[in-house]
Amino acid sequence: MPRLSSHSSIKTTTRLMPKALLCAAIGVVLASCSNSDNTAADGTAASAETLNLYNWSEYMPQEILDGFKKETGISVNYTTFDSNEAMYAKLKLLDDSSQYDLAIPSTYYVEKMAKEGLLQELDQSKLSNFKNLDTSFTNTKVDPENKYSIPYMWGSTGLAINGDVFDPATVNSWNDLWRPEYKNQVMLMNDMREVFGMALLTLGHSGNSKNPEEIKAAYDKLTTLMSNVKTFNSDATRIPYIEGETNIGMTWNGEAVMANNEGLTSLVYKYPTEGAILWMDNFVIPKNAKHVDAAHKFIDYLLRPENAKIVSEEIGYASPNIAAREMMPENVRNNPVIYPSQAVLAKAEFQEDIGDEALQVYQQYWDKLKTSR
Repeated sequence: MPRLSSHSSIKTTTRLMPKALLCAAIGVVLASCSNSDNTAADGTAASAETLNLYNWSEYMPQEILDGFKKETGISVNYTTFDSNEAMYAKLKLLDDSSQYDLAIPSTYYVEKMAKEGLLQELDQSKLSNFKNLDTSFTNTKVDPENKYSIPYMWGSTGLAINGDVFDPATVNSWNDLWRPEYKNQVMLMNDMREVFGMALLTLGHSGNSKNPEEIKAAYDKLTTLMSNVKTFNSDATRIPYIEGETNIGMTWNGEAVMANNEGLTSLVYKYPTEGAILWMDNFVIPKNAKHVDAAHKFIDYLLRPENAKIVSEEIGYASPNIAAREMMPENVRNNPVIYPSQAVLAKAEFQEDIGDEALQVYQQYWDKLKTSR
């Protein structure tokens, strides 16, 4: 969900070789030039094509983008969003503009966007590495037969505690965030479904509730938390902890792993007793994408085990690519923060599409919650 930096887009420039220029000049006569001979002196395939990728911030290693360009000659124009709602609104608004070729929404938005005709079906014949995926994450009820989506990464939203400031042993529940001693210290995700999901779980309800009364009860409880809330952040959520802006709250598990790797070894990630929020992010191709073949090539490139391994190890989230996981060091594939136990998974809940009617109720209360601060 779920993350290269959000502060700037990543744009790579492709160098055109003479043969490619010739190909472009006579394109009205020739349908295409063979890429097999179209290679730069440094071994990089030459191409005028650019893949427009719309993704979460800090959620795609530069090594992957560079490797893809070197192999295919296709540059990647990388732009970011910080919530599924923002991604959805922009794709719907720009539905006819063909601005994006590939996006990475969470599963519950895949279902919604597919229902609304915002996605095009994938060509499975172009995805030779699909076989590397763990079947636990394919052919789900959200997208039977993976007609519209391909799993990218999955993870959880749980508790983050700076052990240098607070004793992690005393923080085990979402409810603990309401303690008065955490006044003006808590970080919440800037994500409506994540925050309401957390509150619903503390009340014993499903994080996917469609019941207006339960949603209102979650809102009422969240209003009592606001005096403890220092910030909302869904854009590199480890940064407020690293910079000392906050010391307790919510985070994605991969962000906690990255924080540890970047020096904040005191940041502890815990699965709440009420259950963690689970999510899976997926590749989708917007309905009017211009570079559909390039999008398929990029997906298939990421489905290679060696590339999926690079992604998982660098950004700290779990890979649905079982072949990649088998290649990982034991300390990675057995890290419970990244790959939780069956006992933890049994209590956790994957986010699902709740429908427009319920979503409007959530949005109404979310807007009230944010403006009341």
